[in-house]
Amino acid sequence: MSETPAPRSAPPRARAEIDLAALRANVRTLRALAPGAALMAVVKSDAYGHGAVPCARAAVEAGATWLGTATPEEALELRRAGLRDVRVMCWLWTPGGPWREAVEADLDVSVSGMWALEEVVAAAREAGVPARVQLKADTGLGRNGCQPGDDWAELVARALRAEEEGLLRVTGLWSHFACADEPGHPSIAAQLTLFREMVSYAEQAGVRPEVRHIANSPATLTLPETHFDLVRTGVAVYGISPSPELGSPADFGLRPVMTLSAAMALVKRVPGGHGVSYGHHYVTAGETTLGLVPVGYADGVPRHASGTGPVLVAGKWRTVAGRIAMDQFVVDLGGDEPEAGSEAILFGPGDRGEPTAEDWAQAAGTIAYEIVTRIGSRVPRVYVNEGQPG
Repeated sequence: MSETPAPRSAPPRARAEIDLAALRANVRTLRALAPGAALMAVVKSDAYGHGAVPCARAAVEAGATWLGTATPEEALELRRAGLRDVRVMCWLWTPGGPWREAVEADLDVSVSGMWALEEVVAAAREAGVPARVQLKADTGLGRNGCQPGDDWAELVARALRAEEEGLLRVTGLWSHFACADEPGHPSIAAQLTLFREMVSYAEQAGVRPEVRHIANSPATLTLPETHFDLVRTGVAVYGISPSPELGSPADFGLRPVMTLSAAMALVKRVPGGHGVSYGHHYVTAGETTLGLVPVGYADGVPRHASGTGPVLVAGKWRTVAGRIAMDQFVVDLGGDEPEAGSEAILFGPGDRGEPTAEDWAQAAGTIAYEIVTRIGSRVPRVYVNEGQPG
C-alpha cells in the first residue's frame, strides 16, 4: 500500500526577501564610518518592515552594541526573543506605559519631561531595581525632548536626586536632528551647538552619561562631527539612502536588504480601447497584453503610485496601468506574454535591472523609508543568508 504524498505548499502570492548578509555588511560599513562611536541599529516598526528579531540578531552579529526601538513594547519583544546581551533603548512613551516591565528588562528608557521621570522612578521603587534613563533634549526638532533653559535644569536636577537615591542611573544624553538629510541646512549647526551646550550643562551639574548621541543615519553618513559616543542608524542599516541629495546607497557602500516580488496571477490579451482598473484612468491604446500583479494597497503598495509605479516583468520595466486596488494592480505588457506565475519584481537592490524602493518613492511622492516600512503582514518575509557572513 503506497503512502499518500504530503501536500506541497503553494508558492507564495508575494514575498519580501530579506538579505541578512546585506544587512550585516551595511552595519559593518556604518561602523567603519563612525569608528570612534558605538553603533545602535534601530529596529523600530518591525525593523522598517524587514522583521525586527531576525534583523536585530544580524545587526548584533555584525557588531551593533545597541538596538533602538520607538515603543517599549517593541523593545520588550526583543528581550523576549532572547536578545539579552545587548543594550536596548526605547523612546516613545505615553503615561501609564509599561515602565516596571522596562526597568526589570534592563531597557534604557528615554525621558523628556517630569511626568515620565516621575513614572519611571515609581516603577524603579516597585521593582527594587534602578532604572536606566536617558534624558532627551529638544534642540530644535520640536517633537519629543525637553526644552532648554529652566525645563532642562529641572529635569537634570531631579534626575540627579533620583540617582543619588539609587532609583536610576542617567546613562545617556541625546537629541535628534530635524534636517540632517538636507546638506548645509542652517538648523544642523544650530542644533549641534545647542546639544553641546545642554550636554555641558548636565555634565557640569553632575551627570556622567555612558553615551551622548545625536547622529541619525544621514548624520552618520555625512557629519562626522556629530558622532559623539554613539550613532543611531536606522534606514541606512537596511541599505536605503536617507536622502537622494546625499547620494545613492551605492555611494555609501550600502546595499538594499529587501526585494519585493509577486507571482503574476493572470496574463491576457485585450483589444484597444479597453479600460483598466477602477475609474478607467488607463485605456489601452491598441491591442495589448495585460498582466495582473496580485498585491495592492492592503499589502502596502502605495495607491499614490497608480499610473506611475515601476515593475520589472520578463526583463523589462513596466508601469502600473490605472489605479492600484486593495489587492492587485495591472501592468501593460505590450506584446509580451509571460506565463501566469512569472515573477514581477516591484523593487530590490537593482542588480537585475529592477526598480528600487527609491524609484517607488519617487513614483508615489514620498520617501523610501515609507515604501519598505508599509509592506504589510500579508506579505511573508523570507530570510536568506541567515547563517552566512555578510
